[in-house]
Amino acid sequence: MTSPARGSAGMRRHDREIFALALPAFGALVAEPLFLLADSAIVGHLGTPQLAGLGVAATLLQTAVHVFVFLAYATTAAVARRVGAGDLSAAIRQGMDGVWLSLLLSALLVAAVLPGAPALVELFGASPTAAPYATTYLRVSALGIPAMLVVLAATGVLRGLQDTRTPLYVAIGGFSANALLNLLLVYGFGWGIAGSAWGTVLAQWGMAAVYLAVVVRGARRYGASLRPDLAGIRACAQAGAPLLIRTLSLRAILVLATAVAARLGNAEVAAHQITLTIWSLMAFALDAIAIAGQAIIGRYLGAGDEAGARAACRRMVQWGVVSGLVLGTAVVLARPLLMPLFSSDPDVHARLAAALLVVAVTQPIAGVVFVLDGVLMGAGDGPYLAGAMLATLAVYAPVVLLVPTLGGGLTALWWTIAGLMMGLRLATLWARARSGRWVVTGAVRA
Repeated sequence: MTSPARGSAGMRRHDREIFALALPAFGALVAEPLFLLADSAIVGHLGTPQLAGLGVAATLLQTAVHVFVFLAYATTAAVARRVGAGDLSAAIRQGMDGVWLSLLLSALLVAAVLPGAPALVELFGASPTAAPYATTYLRVSALGIPAMLVVLAATGVLRGLQDTRTPLYVAIGGFSANALLNLLLVYGFGWGIAGSAWGTVLAQWGMAAVYLAVVVRGARRYGASLRPDLAGIRACAQAGAPLLIRTLSLRAILVLATAVAARLGNAEVAAHQITLTIWSLMAFALDAIAIAGQAIIGRYLGAGDEAGARAACRRMVQWGVVSGLVLGTAVVLARPLLMPLFSSDPDVHARLAAALLVVAVTQPIAGVVFVLDGVLMGAGDGPYLAGAMLATLAVYAPVVLLVPTLGGGLTALWWTIAGLMMGLRLATLWARARSGRWVVTGAVRA
């Protein structure tokens, strides 16, 4: 039986670990959307068609790149296991396999986007005046896709090495360089929207170069090979495939929700977009804890410390609940300020107020879901996560499509998102966590 003193000391140790990893991770996550914010602010002064074109192209790029976020998640878990086992050379070698995989995938993506840019823009429904700008931005920005995927994989390497500070510094530097380059190329050189795209591409490659320098330095220090290893790359792809399915399923859920909101009316879809933006912002805070969970759980399991992994999981769940309560309370208190900040339409305000209340009430559920998601990712439990998310999609899809048919409004829609969808995820993730089947120790998950 663990003594109270030792239990308190253990909790404090876990708290320090979680905080040390989660805080910089949160900063890096928040810095990422600032790229698009800076681009939008600069391009917006060129004209409405240019801004609309940027919106279409940026959405296409973000969707394409975020599908491959498994490069970060799977790499974090694999590298952390090797770190826990005390084999830093193998950890970095594992990370390099992820980097090589990112380069192979990006080559395929660039080959598809460059010639297909006009068709993609047209498919997305861009207006005739915005389409040329969207095509220009998309084609130039496609040259930055390899850098973006390398950044994802290299971020996973550093997180697995228990380093979330370097990604924060790189993100801050990248955002600053992006803003300066955009101003110079758009207005100084007069390149218009193409200048914005080139500025972002240069900033992204600068970030990738810094990450690669850090990883290469680590490889040389610990004698890890930098050459591509087909067996290792194949293993990375196999580990990432279930997480890709999970991500696509989650994306399908959010697309379905937005499609339903569009059928409810203009005020509803406007309030939905605002609610989704706020919900996504709070997700950054919860995702930071999940990222800490990936790194910590992977390290404990790699070290063969089953008890430590379980204790860390319990403590992170407590963090998730508390964080959810804090965020939910903040939303309730901030509602009177948030509504006029985003819209002056009373109809939007009325729908937004109710939807935000649903989001606030369900934040503790979201907190636990994000944490357990991170724990299972850190354990390399991707196949279960894929199956659980597919099951959630299968249950969610018919229910959300009934919202307009049954006369439900935006509040009902958000109960399906924050209540039903997150509740289903909580049930599946909690059942897995309780079963203990995710606790598989060793430098490599068998």
